[in-house]
Amino acid sequence: MFDLIVRNGTVVTPSGPVAADVGVLDGAIAAVEPELAGGGREELDAGGQHVLPGGLDPHVHFNEPGRTHWEGLRTGTAALAAGGFTAFFDMPLNSSPPLIDGSAFDAKLQAARASARVDYGFWGGLVPGNLEHLEELAERGAVGFKAFMSNSGIDEFVHADDVTLYEGMAVCARLGRLVAVHAENDALTARPAGTDARAFMASRPVVAEVEAIGRALAFAEDTGCSLHIVHVSTARGVERVAEARTRGIDVTCETCPHYLWLSEHDVERLGAVAKCAPPVRSDAERERLWQLVSSGAVDMLTSDHSPSSPDLKTGRFADAWGGIAGCQTTLTLLLSEGDLALERVGRLVAGAAAERFGIPRKGRIEVGADADLALVDLGADYVLGADDLRYRHRISPWIGRRLRARVTKTLLRGVEAWPEPKATPRLLTPAL
Repeated sequence: MFDLIVRNGTVVTPSGPVAADVGVLDGAIAAVEPELAGGGREELDAGGQHVLPGGLDPHVHFNEPGRTHWEGLRTGTAALAAGGFTAFFDMPLNSSPPLIDGSAFDAKLQAARASARVDYGFWGGLVPGNLEHLEELAERGAVGFKAFMSNSGIDEFVHADDVTLYEGMAVCARLGRLVAVHAENDALTARPAGTDARAFMASRPVVAEVEAIGRALAFAEDTGCSLHIVHVSTARGVERVAEARTRGIDVTCETCPHYLWLSEHDVERLGAVAKCAPPVRSDAERERLWQLVSSGAVDMLTSDHSPSSPDLKTGRFADAWGGIAGCQTTLTLLLSEGDLALERVGRLVAGAAAERFGIPRKGRIEVGADADLALVDLGADYVLGADDLRYRHRISPWIGRRLRARVTKTLLRGVEAWPEPKATPRLLTPAL
């Protein structure tokens, strides 16, 4: 007797889609078989739908505690679950205080236990002056350590100068934790940017990203630290990472939907709702980046969900908050407008992150894994409206976009997380 059987779906396994039932016992996948024999205490008919692994988004900014008025864990994780995700790692900078020591980790954990609807993990911060706190953060379960190589936009989270980054990587190598970097050259991106969208994008050129990636790779190679490059916006950046892997450097990278589906013209049309750093690039750059996603050179697709209160998106473009709200739409955009095999989609949004960050029971539909499942209707056809979103502030560059995939139900260890929040989330810590 299973606790739950999900019947009649097309199940997206690591080796491809199969017509199968999924049997769940004690929160884990116990069987994946056609016409599964036996009964379940509950049965769920997934006829006509695809069953994908629940997503793991390792790059979100939920800003709690301290800036819950931008986005909080309750609304942010509701949006994630509505988008087919069952786990996330929260970035350290937008909380107040930022997550740069043990007491800040404890405060974040308390907030997540009270409000999160899906499983959670936390990045620690790597900033000048906190190297002595990295070990206490690792002991509490920090997934890794995030450093900005340029201004973070948050005064309390100072960018890591070269000495801090190099010495921090050496500490992290000893602790067995990777370092994630926002890779932009600080001197280049600190130049005056003008007031409009075009001037802002021009002030953060491709070379600012490519140079910073090269510097981070050099530090990682010398210290033996594992490295992850967040939100790569350029083909040359991905190519730097791919070349480094051939030399034995332990490095991965991610990109985000806004770099694949938006161009400079869209930013000028949409305004500050599409402002981010690194900025959205040209159509030619976007097309080259898509080719690298298709080839497998990009490891994972993350949202970099970085919302703010609406007042920070008004006024002059140059003064607006640089962040895009998008954690709810990552999977549905990829299924609606991508041209990738479904097993590749599953790896981009779930499997690769679970593998890279040491969460072995997540990211795949196979026996022994957590029963984290997203049921998706690939025959949907609708225009995304603000009322569809579950963010605290329902603003997003994707409103008005026609989508052809809709998440109908999300299960966390076999228990409904969307539409009804019945599951009990847990802290995720890397298996070393």
